[in-house]
Amino acid sequence: ASGTHQQAIEYGEVLKIGDVDVSYYPAGHVLGSAQILLEYGGERIVVSGDYKRRSDPTCAGFEVVPCDIFITEATFGLPVFVHPETPGEVDKLLRAQVDNPDRTILVGAYALGKCQRLIRHLREKGYDRTIYLHGAMVNLCQLYEDQGVPLGLLEQVYLKTSGKLPGEIVFCPPGQLADRWARRFADPITAFASGWMRVRQRAKQRGVELPLIISDHADWDELTQTIRDVGARQVWVTHGREDALVHWCETQGIAAQALSLVGRDEAGDGG
Repeated sequence: ASGTHQQAIEYGEVLKIGDVDVSYYPAGHVLGSAQILLEYGGERIVVSGDYKRRSDPTCAGFEVVPCDIFITEATFGLPVFVHPETPGEVDKLLRAQVDNPDRTILVGAYALGKCQRLIRHLREKGYDRTIYLHGAMVNLCQLYEDQGVPLGLLEQVYLKTSGKLPGEIVFCPPGQLADRWARRFADPITAFASGWMRVRQRAKQRGVELPLIISDHADWDELTQTIRDVGARQVWVTHGREDALVHWCETQGIAAQALSLVGRDEAGDGG
């Protein structure tokens, strides 16, 4: 955090709140995301928040924090959700661009984290052309740049610059894919980057021509591996498919229960 009355908190720094030691560790979700470790009376509790285990060039990678109680998300807490490797999905996007030089590629992606991550993956593949942005993406991309994450040549799509852009890649919020805003481009191919694209029916319902299975949340294999890695004797599961993950824990001899949080929606556009 920053500001006149705020002080930056580093990963691993311990704060004392009463008798509780509180510290933060990378969650690998988006830039600045953190797990919280609470230590009291010799017991360690980790609140994961949202996390993933995949490589992400825009943020610190997930750090395994051993604990007694692990509170985990379960956005993709079903065995069907095993995400493919990210480079292959990025290759699908680049192939679509090469194969369709007369069409604009519209990529629906969450404005915080997903957009910047995909841009960096494209740059790592050698894509050095200008990438175009819906206005809602501009400020967060600038924030990432200010925090030392280079994104290359970016340009906001204004009315005067839209209308065509054949052969170009344009990032926008997912909700804009079906909006009249999308119709200003050259015979657009609609792509949507989300773990939910693993479900073909969801892609079809949204009219997505190019589903990209790229998630900022742990898939089933990552969830179960993380539970093994932290070595907790108890697991509390929230934010998603609690029942399946609770059952898996019980088959592994780990005490588990669902922890329902008010206001958490399992199927937002941010998957």
